[in-house]
Amino acid sequence: MNAVAKRMQRAGMGLAVWLYRRTNGRLGGSVGSLPVLLLTVAGRKSGIEHTVPVGFFEYNGSYIVVGSAGGAPTDPQWFLNLRRASSAHIQIRSRQTNVSVRIADAAERDVLWRDVVVPRAGGFANYEKKTPRTIPIAVLTPA
Repeated sequence: MNAVAKRMQRAGMGLAVWLYRRTNGRLGGSVGSLPVLLLTVAGRKSGIEHTVPVGFFEYNGSYIVVGSAGGAPTDPQWFLNLRRASSAHIQIRSRQTNVSVRIADAAERDVLWRDVVVPRAGGFANYEKKTPRTIPIAVLTPA
């Protein structure tokens, strides 16, 4: 991605976060039938907090987020940051909470993918077909 495209992507992401916060998720609180949360996590290199809107699944009192990047060949930056974090902050609509972060191991990831992700949002199966990587899953548990 060239520098102009990166700046435009960052600006679009910033606008999405601003709208979500300003409207408590009335705007940007879902993509189709998938609810969206705001995830704030420290950058793995800079330590500076970054906030991104991410689709999620509620599961057993936790929140499941999927590092699909639309089937891109690499994990999204926010997921790379989660891999280094033990905690993060989320906002779901007007509710905000701190969460512990755990990356699902291979066996748990496969169960979550099969039993939670694909049945609730079948489009993720298409992302899996587009990429050679195993799409990772993180479990966010309220602190």
